[in-house]
Parts: sequence; C-alpha cells; structure tokens
Amino acid sequence: MTEFLIFGFAFAATSAGVALMRRVGGSARLLDIPNERSSHAVPTMRGGGLAIVIVCLGLYAGLGLAGILTTIWSFVIGALIVAAISYLDDLYSLSAWIRLIAHAVAASILIYGTALDKIHMPVADILVGAGSITYVVSFLWIVWMINAFNFMDGIDGIAGTQGVAAGLGWVAFGTLLGDPNLYLFGGIIALSCLGFLIHNWSPAAIFMGDVGSAFLGYSLAAMPLTAIGHAKSAGWLMPAALSFLWLFFFDSVYTFIRRAVRGEKVWLAHREHLYQRMVIAGYEHGEVTLLYTTLSVFTCVLFFTAYWFRGNAVLLLVFSYLISAFLVIVALLRKKH
Repeated sequence: MTEFLIFGFAFAATSAGVALMRRVGGSARLLDIPNERSSHAVPTMRGGGLAIVIVCLGLYAGLGLAGILTTIWSFVIGALIVAAISYLDDLYSLSAWIRLIAHAVAASILIYGTALDKIHMPVADILVGAGSITYVVSFLWIVWMINAFNFMDGIDGIAGTQGVAAGLGWVAFGTLLGDPNLYLFGGIIALSCLGFLIHNWSPAAIFMGDVGSAFLGYSLAAMPLTAIGHAKSAGWLMPAALSFLWLFFFDSVYTFIRRAVRGEKVWLAHREHLYQRMVIAGYEHGEVTLLYTTLSVFTCVLFFTAYWFRGNAVLLLVFSYLISAFLVIVALLRKKH
C-alpha cells in the first residue's frame, strides 16, 4: 500500500509541477525555437523535466531519511551535478566539453565505492567476478547513457515513454530480487515520467529539455550501482539495465558510428538518429514513439524470460536485441508516405 501512495504522489506531483511551469512560464531562453534540425514546427517551452528531477530526487532522499530505502548519496550528488549542468545548458547552450566533464565527474563520484561485485555474461550464462573492469564499464556506460538519452529526446513523448518502460522494468526486477532501492526508485521514475507525459504527448505542450533527459539517462544507467545486499551480487543488473534501455543505446551507438565513418563532426547537433529519420520519412511522432516503446517492452519481457529460465534461454536476450534493432531499421526503410 505504501508503494502505491509513493508512486501516486510521484505522478501527481510531477504533473502538477509541469502544469505550474507551463502557467508561470520562465526565461525566454527556455523557449525552443524551431530550426533546420528541429522535429517541431512551433516555439515550445523546454525545461519541463526539472519537475521530474525535483520529484524523483526529493522522494529518493526523503525515503532514505525515513529508512524506507537506502539512499546512495554519491548517486544524489552525481544526479545534482548532471541536472545542474543540463539546466544551465538549456539556458545558455554550454560547450559540449563542459557538459562532458561534468558528466564524467558525476559518474566518477557515483562509481567510487559502488562498483558491482559480479556481471552476468548472457551468451555463456555465467557470472564473473568483474574486479576493476567494472569501474571502466560503469563509467563508460553512465556517461554514454546520459548523452544518449539527451540525443534521443528529439520527438514528442519518446524520452518519457522510455522512462516509464525502463522504470517499470526496474520495479519488476527489484521485486524479484527483493531490493527496495530498485523497485521503489524505478516506480518513482516511471510514474514521474507518466505525469510528465500528460503534457508532452504529441503534440507536446512542453519539452523535457536537457535537465530532464540527462537526469533520466544518468538515473536509469546508474540503477545497477544503487542496488543493495544480495541484488548487488546477482550479476544480472547490467544486462537488465541494457535490456531496459536497449533501443536508446542501439540508436545512439549506431548513429554515432555511422556519422563517424562518414567523417562528420559527431559532437554537433543533427537529425541523423533512426527515430528522427523515421519522422523525416513520414511517420508521426506518436507512431515512432509507440514503436520504440513496444519494442522496449518486448526486450524487457525477453530479459525476464532469460532470467527466469536461464540456460539456453539467455540466447533470447541476444535475440531480443537483434530483432528489435532489425525492426526499427525495417520500419525506417519502409519509408511511409
């Protein structure tokens, strides 16, 4: 019962917070003016993700102080750094290097003393003692997903629905592992994103902005490191994180490599992501968002199947990655008119 009250509050508080931001307005710097790289046609306020940050971190810290979950304060500090630099970027368009340094600092603070004990190797279905390599893997994973979520937040609803899907994935997995840190914070993220989606579904009345997308990327990527007790040693936390965020990871990596091979300046803004190319090809924002969300749910379901049955079933995990990526590319090549 307590969980439902917490989740309900996350939904209501975020929805009300975004509504207040829309009514009160803000700096003219937060007005997103369409340009040649935009996927929207009219000026729209951004920065609505600030409500997600305040609600999620407020509940996480508050529940920790109340003894309901175990607050990882290095996570909170890292989240504040990411949210602060991202909000400044929403206002002033900071240099990519300044943002990257802040992301690296946030990831480093989190990782220090919170590395995973073991990592599951899906194809071999074994647990390996990861040692110091987890520091490197975790650092690259967190920094990449902070930016990947930011890159992927380019059409109405896509970042919010991914937050809902991934958050619910952690609710289910945290419940299986008996870890309140995972299922409570996963649910808070999911319901907070749902509250935001009321205002962001196509056609969006407000955008999440870097402050929201970067925070979600950091938080969802960091979930394995916030686990406690038995869950921390379960070994399946990184495969879970990748499965719950797979399409955002794939789209961002695929696009980065594609642009790098073509000799483009990969740090510059563009409209080359698969989801953006689908919109250019004729798909509506809602159609693309629903495709990505459906395939994310598909990947989550096959992750739990692999976890539950183990053995040869772990090949389902690899299959889910390949088939979901394949279906996105097929949808793009279909070029709807």
